[in-house]
Amino acid sequence: MIQLLHKFSLYFIFKKFFVLLFLFSCFVSCSEKKNLNDGAEITPKLYSKDLSAIKEDGKLTVITIYNSTSYFLYRGKPMGFEYELVKKLADHLELELDIKVAKDMDHLFDMLNAGVGDLIAFGLSVTEDRKKIVNFTEYHYLTHQVLVQRRPENWRRLPMYKIKKHTINDPIEMIGKTVHVRKNSSYYERLENLENEIGGQIDIQLVSGNKTTEDIIKMVVDGEIDYTVSDYNIAAINQTYNPILDIDTEISFSQRIAWSVRKNSPELLAEINSWLRNIKKKDFYYVVYNKYFKNKKSYRRRIKSEFYSKNQGKISQYDAIVKNNVERLGWDWRLLSSQIFQESRFQPNENSWAGAGGLMQLMPATAEELGVKNITNPSENIRGGTQYLKKLSQNFTKVEDSIQKIKFTLAAYNCGLGHVRDAQRLTKASGEDPYVWDDNVEDYLLKLSSREFFSRPEVKYGFVRGREPYLYVKEIFLRYEHYKTLIPFKTPDSTSQLVSN
Repeated sequence: MIQLLHKFSLYFIFKKFFVLLFLFSCFVSCSEKKNLNDGAEITPKLYSKDLSAIKEDGKLTVITIYNSTSYFLYRGKPMGFEYELVKKLADHLELELDIKVAKDMDHLFDMLNAGVGDLIAFGLSVTEDRKKIVNFTEYHYLTHQVLVQRRPENWRRLPMYKIKKHTINDPIEMIGKTVHVRKNSSYYERLENLENEIGGQIDIQLVSGNKTTEDIIKMVVDGEIDYTVSDYNIAAINQTYNPILDIDTEISFSQRIAWSVRKNSPELLAEINSWLRNIKKKDFYYVVYNKYFKNKKSYRRRIKSEFYSKNQGKISQYDAIVKNNVERLGWDWRLLSSQIFQESRFQPNENSWAGAGGLMQLMPATAEELGVKNITNPSENIRGGTQYLKKLSQNFTKVEDSIQKIKFTLAAYNCGLGHVRDAQRLTKASGEDPYVWDDNVEDYLLKLSSREFFSRPEVKYGFVRGREPYLYVKEIFLRYEHYKTLIPFKTPDSTSQLVSN
């Protein structure tokens, strides 16, 4: 009897143990699932940097999205509604602009609050949940959300009432339908609220945060999904290139679209709001808005172009020639492309007031010396230009840093080796480093437009408009940063392996 009781006791102890173990494992599993779901949730992190500290650094760092309206490259030129505005803002603040592209839109607010940038310049819907973790600027414009869906394949041959039979025309018809959106988007919030309003469930499927709204719209166009949600202005500009889209079903009231800053950046917020109020009184603001959201012809032309950066990763029609000639320099081909844009904006027939011509604006005497017979021929011009760059770079063997050496070479290409040598001598005479371009020689090249400096005994080549080579180098490298961000180093048409500096 005692043995029997003992057996029963052990049985219940083990049973209880396994029940507890099972419950614990379920709890852990649920927690893990919850954590997986919460991984994309907005979790603000402490970071503090307001306008005074930003000005001390001399740089405004802006987080944005790479898409067809906010920020992109077209024919070698950085463009976009947000890009043009923040460039204007940075100029107003007398700050250098640094663009950070968010690869995952679900983590925009995390990036801001972690200090990756100072400002999110992207069309964000102002919502109560978002206002808890960031401060929004004054709004840019009003829009509303629409359901994005496909019309039937033969829609052009159908009367409107038959098209309507194949599409959702009222939010109530969305009950039971599958709609794809990103988790941390205002579209997701709207769909959740809409379920309560229409008294039925919508099958909300989540799309990865690395998909932009236009990427998801393209999934609708291609038939990968049936429905998504978008701001009307974005849907409308995409419809111009994809007329099969139906965007007539509204699912929200008007919403404010704004930028955002950290909650602990009141100085920056006040300055941006003041600037926005002033800029919205000027034509510039509305010209820029219309360029990216209203000019349908321009949008179609960009989207079709092989030189729109989201299509084929090309900068210009001369990419192959650039790559074939850049090896002699050991430069990144995108850097040389940036210089060519600076010289001629990729116009082979461009001529300067001084007589320079072609893509790399070679002077006739230099072209003759380099064996360039036809200065307007892109292959000849780029071959001659890179040979001349190589020749100039050999004058800076004492410059140890490779990037600094390139900057000296570019400056000499722009204003002549003699003026750069003058600036180096002035730099040395002032006790600074003559072999460092940044904050050293560039500063003294600027001074050579002043009699106080170009008349000094160290100067052999006299006056030069120092601001021109100073900006020349700076603008080439700023554009190069855009090219590096948006154009892959190795593109599908790459013909050779190059070493990137």
